[in-house]
Parts: sequence; C-alpha cells; structure tokens
Amino acid sequence: MRTQSNQLMKRLIYGLVLPVIILLAWQGVGYFQLLPHQVLPTPTAIADRFIELIANGSLISNLGVSVYRAALGFLIGGGLGLVLGLLVGFFQKTEYSLDPTLQMIRTIPHLAIMPLFILWFGFGEFSKVLLIAKGAFFPVYLNTFLGIRGVDAKLFDVARVLQFSKWKQITKVILPGAMPNILLGVRLSIGMAWLSLIVAELMGANSGIGYMISDARQFAQTEVVFVGIVIFAVVGKLTDSAVRKLEDKLLSWRDNFNG
Repeated sequence: MRTQSNQLMKRLIYGLVLPVIILLAWQGVGYFQLLPHQVLPTPTAIADRFIELIANGSLISNLGVSVYRAALGFLIGGGLGLVLGLLVGFFQKTEYSLDPTLQMIRTIPHLAIMPLFILWFGFGEFSKVLLIAKGAFFPVYLNTFLGIRGVDAKLFDVARVLQFSKWKQITKVILPGAMPNILLGVRLSIGMAWLSLIVAELMGANSGIGYMISDARQFAQTEVVFVGIVIFAVVGKLTDSAVRKLEDKLLSWRDNFNG
C-alpha cells in the first residue's frame, strides 16, 4: 500500500515539474513587462479573475451548461458509435452497407456542416448537442470496429478446441480482445466532445464556457479567455483520467510493458 502511495506521489511530482516551470516563466514575462497585459496577462491576474467569476456565480453556471451539453452529446454519439461499431465489426454485410457512407461523413469538418445544422435545427440546444454527438461518434465507432477485427485469429482456434458456443466466443474472446481499442475510442471521443463543444457554443449560444470565451474576446477581457481555456483543459484532463482508471480496472488482466 505504501509502495503504491509513493509511486502515485512520484508521478504527481513528475507531472507538476513542467507546469510549474511554465507558470514561473509566464509570471516572469508579465512581471518584467515583456509583453502587454492585454496580450498575455499573468497567472496571478488570471487566478484573481477566476476567483471573481466563481464568486459571482457566472463560471459555475456556464460550466454546468457546458458539461451538460458535452455529456449528452458524448452519450448519444459515443453510444451510437459503439452500437454501429459492434455491428460493422461482427457482420461484413453491415460493413459493406454502412462503412463507406460513414467514412465520407467523417471527413466533413464541423465548420462546414455547422451552417446546415443552423438552417435545419436553428440555434437551440438540439443543434449543439447534435454537433457534439457527431464529433464523439467516430472515435468510438472506428476503434470498436478495428478492435473487433484486430482480435488474434489463433484465439478462435483455441475457442473451437474448447468448444465455445458463439455467445461464449463473443463474451470471452472477442469483446475482451477488443476492449483496449474500445476504451481508447472512449478516451478520444471525450476529447472530441470537448472540441466540438467549443464550435457548438460559438454558433449563437447565450451560455456555456465557449460563449463566455467568445463574449470576453469581444470586450478584450483576456483573463476571462484564459480562465475558459484552463477550465476546458482541467475538465478534459479529469475526464480522461477517469477513463484511464476504468481502463486499468477493466484491463487488469493484461501483462504489458509499462516503461
């Protein structure tokens, strides 16, 4: 237990070295006035504005709206990606029918499709969630499909020798073998959901962290812009770490190289 605690502390210290160096250098640039305050405010000024935004409640309310949009879009897009990834991975006919069209849709940038979403669905929540769902869909879909098709064929020979039923082959061989790819897809999907959220909140939103950043940009409130960026970075890192913990728990059976 103590060894695990020491290892966690060591990882934390290593992880903090670079951010601390960057913050000290950043503060030094502001202290010696190497760049104008409007261009690059100091970390202390950003921290003061962060506290102010928490105190007046605007940061918490906007963050709640953004988290709701991102979570709903991720659940819809990621869930649909998982289902279609399983179908396409298991059945070749489904692959031939769906995959070419989905690959074409995947290459369409958000900024190209955003005007259509506005024309079709307006500026409401539905168009924003749909855009986030589109971004979250493809990482889960692609990694689920590739994970299933990447299962070692020798495992099926072993399953036939052990006389596994079809259902047992799926639950004991295919899904465990594909799980690393599926969880990687979930991690990438969460990241894409956050990236898509920024685009979605720039299309006529009146709340959310993206809206807060856009509004601050118009009034040259650079500290607020940095607060929004830091919020996106921290929440993104926390969600990614949560998925990594889930990955460690579900894939504890793997004996892989850890560096």
